[in-house]
Amino acid sequence: MQRFTLPRDLYYGEGSLEFLKQLKGKKAVIVVGGGSMKKFGFLDKAVAYLKEAGIETSLIENVEPDPSVETVLKGAEAMRAFEPDWIISMGGGSPIDAAKAMWVFYEYPETKFEDITKPFSLPELRQKAKFLAIPSTSGTATEVTAFSVITDYKTEIKYPLADFNITPDVAILDPSLAETMPDSLTAYTGMDALTHAIEAYVSTAASSFSDPLALEAIELVVKELPASYEKDKKARELMHYAQCMAGMAFSNALLGIVHSMAHKTGAVFHIPHGCANAIYLPYVIEFNKKVCLERYAKIASRLGLEGENSEALTESLCALIRDMDKSLNIPLTLKDYGISEEEFKNKVALISERALEDACTGSNPRPISKDEMIKLFECIYYGKKVEF
Repeated sequence: MQRFTLPRDLYYGEGSLEFLKQLKGKKAVIVVGGGSMKKFGFLDKAVAYLKEAGIETSLIENVEPDPSVETVLKGAEAMRAFEPDWIISMGGGSPIDAAKAMWVFYEYPETKFEDITKPFSLPELRQKAKFLAIPSTSGTATEVTAFSVITDYKTEIKYPLADFNITPDVAILDPSLAETMPDSLTAYTGMDALTHAIEAYVSTAASSFSDPLALEAIELVVKELPASYEKDKKARELMHYAQCMAGMAFSNALLGIVHSMAHKTGAVFHIPHGCANAIYLPYVIEFNKKVCLERYAKIASRLGLEGENSEALTESLCALIRDMDKSLNIPLTLKDYGISEEEFKNKVALISERALEDACTGSNPRPISKDEMIKLFECIYYGKKVEF
């Protein structure tokens, strides 16, 4: 038996933030990041709308990029003191991911972080609060997913928490929030969305329900990301929806080793997540194609790429992704990113071992060993074609 889970309600379109006026409840904690939501006035709007709904609010601010275990536990403590019946998070993936994890410790204070790192092991939530997510970036899709990524900086490990329990109850996709993204964030989050959709389509858990969402998201991202990068307003709106569809797909079909590798190098080399995905994606396609060539060829055909057979179509797909990276000012190798050869050689074995243990590795279409993972990282570092 398989399962397909999405938020109960999704509100979208210009001005959809106003749905907060209709929310039913008594108290809401709003979790935000470093200040962009306040700077552009969206936080004030949200607080005002909630006041109009008769809901008392409390803020948890300054969630850092790649949120830490400590931030999560501190936020949960603040929630226990305020006792909200709604947890609302607005901003990029980091504050929403952090708020999801805070939710667990708010409802189950005795739980330890290591207790929830095993996939699909969370206790039953919604005993005290429901969850509403409002994304300001167009990539992570955490507003509709069963995932949250939290970093343990002591061990330098990023943990993807996975459980349908943390799928939000309500998502609000107001494209006006995404219009504030700077160029690099637009590029990184857009390529993150493309990676989500492609990995979901070739995942071992892909289904008849996830495939249409993944394919539509891929086509939309390839079509709209270049214009979104150039600050085209309509393209920004369509990217906001495309990344959400990609999220619906991967939340249910799961991901693969592009994400496993990005999680583990992100914690050690501090590469922005979407940037790492963009670099790794074509190399992983070259690795995976031995077992799912026809799936990649189908993606290429959907995009109208040229190729006389499945192998050539898949090569065209890899070339397209690398061309997109170049046009978005994303490097093609880890060496070009700026990781020194000495640091790479010192840490590649450890990172490879950790990537194997990542929750996303199990649904990658082709199994991979530690030695193969090291070889794959070496190809990515030096820009070599993957031929094993």
